[in-house]
Amino acid sequence: MRLLTLNIFVCLFFLACKVDPKINLEGGPVAEITPKGWPKPIYTFSTNTLTEAKFQLGRALFYDPILSLDSTISCGSCHQLEVAFADRGHSLSHGIKDSSGNQLLGTRNTSSLFNLNWKPHFMHDGGINHIEVQPLAPITNSVEMGESINNVIKKIQRSARYRVLFGKDEINSQNMLKAMAQFMGMLYSYNSKYDKVMNGNDKINFTTEEQNGYNLFMANCNSCHKQPLFSDFEFRNNGLGVNIFYKDSGRAHITGLASDRYKFKTPSLRNIERTWPYMHDGRFETLEECLNHYTSPFTNLVNIDPQLPQNGFQFNAQQKSNIIAFLKTLTDFEFINNSKFKDPTKN
Repeated sequence: MRLLTLNIFVCLFFLACKVDPKINLEGGPVAEITPKGWPKPIYTFSTNTLTEAKFQLGRALFYDPILSLDSTISCGSCHQLEVAFADRGHSLSHGIKDSSGNQLLGTRNTSSLFNLNWKPHFMHDGGINHIEVQPLAPITNSVEMGESINNVIKKIQRSARYRVLFGKDEINSQNMLKAMAQFMGMLYSYNSKYDKVMNGNDKINFTTEEQNGYNLFMANCNSCHKQPLFSDFEFRNNGLGVNIFYKDSGRAHITGLASDRYKFKTPSLRNIERTWPYMHDGRFETLEECLNHYTSPFTNLVNIDPQLPQNGFQFNAQQKSNIIAFLKTLTDFEFINNSKFKDPTKN
């Protein structure tokens, strides 16, 4: 009887410690990638050696609500694969609940996540400058995850699952953040229709509308949304009227400089069809609304980017339609359907 009890205990222990299913590493093992024609990435894994085990650990942490104070919010709650790791339909970021049970809201739209190794700054105001510390911002933000890194580590240390996933590595903040950087750094998006056309795939071509849109884009938009990453990652005021509720000063919130008021980081336009709502406060629901903003007189001229014509770009309805047709070629269906980026606890 004792032996039977012991066997049951051992079985239950290993079931509790069972690691996530082995990832189907599509296209081969985890490896750094610099797509053809792209600049060298800013972040490399020279001091954070890529392994499948660390990638799996980072993926598990990304999708685990244990990182939040009340264990209700994970990174994956607000960064969803099917919309290029943006937040489907939410204008502002959603966080934990307050003492009355009401969900807390941030003041900015959730940024999409992909090609992060090329980013010199993170967040709309560039307040974070390294991928390995980026998760600390939402974890410790009182209206997002509302937790402290010390409490997170204590919870992880008590977890049988994570004792297995960390393996021989000490469960500490450094190893946790490096693992998350491996998962986030592997979120490569470079297989859209645009990419295939640019790479000379003779079976795929732009339609006439898409080609006309591409030509208009290159003549009017590429100075800020530079291909192939479709951002220069600079901070600019694009003429948006100031939100009267939040009065967000943008980059000036970080630098304290009057010259940075109302400047926000230029977002990448890759996967833009999927990452609505748009702008730093999610005020626009559609790409049509975005283009209407750029073809109307700008209302906020404080530090407005000098490349913007004060009365807006003079695109007619057909030209707007062409530009949107081109922007939709930036959707990377291989990326947003890649099973190795899914929540490991779900089929």
